[in-house]
Amino acid sequence: MKRDRLLELREVYRRELFDSVIPFWLKHSLDYQHGGQFNSLDRDGSVFDSDKSMWLQGRALWMFAKLTNEVERRPEWLAAARHIYAFIMRCGFDHDGRMFFAVTADGRPLRKRRYLFTETFAIIGLAEFARATGDADALQRAIDTYRLVVDRLRNPGRLEPKVFPQTRRAKAHNVSMIMLATTQELRLAAPPDPLYPEVIDEALDQILNNFLDEEAEAVFEVLGANNERLDSVDGRRLTPGHALESAAFVLHEASERQDDSLISPALKMIDYSLARGWDAEYGGLLYFVDVEGKPPTRLEWDMKLWWPHAEALYALLLAYHCSGDRKYSRWFERMHEWTFARFPDPEYGGWYGYLRRDGGLSTPLKGGMWKGFFHTPRALWLCWKLLGEMLA
Repeated sequence: MKRDRLLELREVYRRELFDSVIPFWLKHSLDYQHGGQFNSLDRDGSVFDSDKSMWLQGRALWMFAKLTNEVERRPEWLAAARHIYAFIMRCGFDHDGRMFFAVTADGRPLRKRRYLFTETFAIIGLAEFARATGDADALQRAIDTYRLVVDRLRNPGRLEPKVFPQTRRAKAHNVSMIMLATTQELRLAAPPDPLYPEVIDEALDQILNNFLDEEAEAVFEVLGANNERLDSVDGRRLTPGHALESAAFVLHEASERQDDSLISPALKMIDYSLARGWDAEYGGLLYFVDVEGKPPTRLEWDMKLWWPHAEALYALLLAYHCSGDRKYSRWFERMHEWTFARFPDPEYGGWYGYLRRDGGLSTPLKGGMWKGFFHTPRALWLCWKLLGEMLA
């Protein structure tokens, strides 16, 4: 990739992040009456549902704090982080240390899920906020919540099972992926702890030695408890966006450890995901794929969502940077062209979230209970940052 192109791309990502996506969310999402952040935003930023997703509060806290720490200590970014942090601490936690998934506008609990993802996103948000402010209470809550999550995962009886374990025991790739990413973020803020490399080693082992299946040329989302393939809809399901996101976390760990042995399997995760996930007819990434080509049962399987494309952009640029293989720069250009032609909204700012298979708009919303201030700004920031490193 030539220097002029790197400069051009860096300006594209800078402009999209700092002139479009961040201003959209800063202007429209903060709830100055009750605290926290509205998530359900229409195309023009108007709120169409005042209920709040607590896992998106944690993600947004991380993003505003990360921008403060890594880009610039802009008062509006730090103020947004403080605003969301206060809401999480006031309304996010139940008496048992677990977190609510959804709350009302004024913070009354609506829903609490069996999954631990809300907690993991609060951990990274609290840890990054502690880095930005030196707030010891925020860091301690991040550490305590992390230990709670590890305890629940290591002792399955403490976490309500999704299916009867006496009938079928299974494990999910996204749990290993999120524990890898969460631990990588927490260790930036917390004192060293032997638990962190232990959890990361466990996650890497699961991802690279079990969920990555080189014989099948696939990254599976669900396996049996003993790493066996499950002949079911869930057992055959591939999620290309998750695999690409996970590969980027593995490449981060390769850099952190200076361990080149992690690079090759991470690149295979990317290769397999592109081979199976890229839509040869319309372009873009399919949401779900059946590894055997059987009918997907999730009706959104062929939709094109914002977050797999955002994650793919960074994973491909990072793969090119780590390997020097020009096929990844070609894939990046292809993904960049498809993504930037469809998801950004130049009129109102921000990104659309949900497209039909042909790339047409399915809904004009910019945020919902599952889409917030996270995947898009994170990918834009990471690409902008990496392009700067490549230029240097």
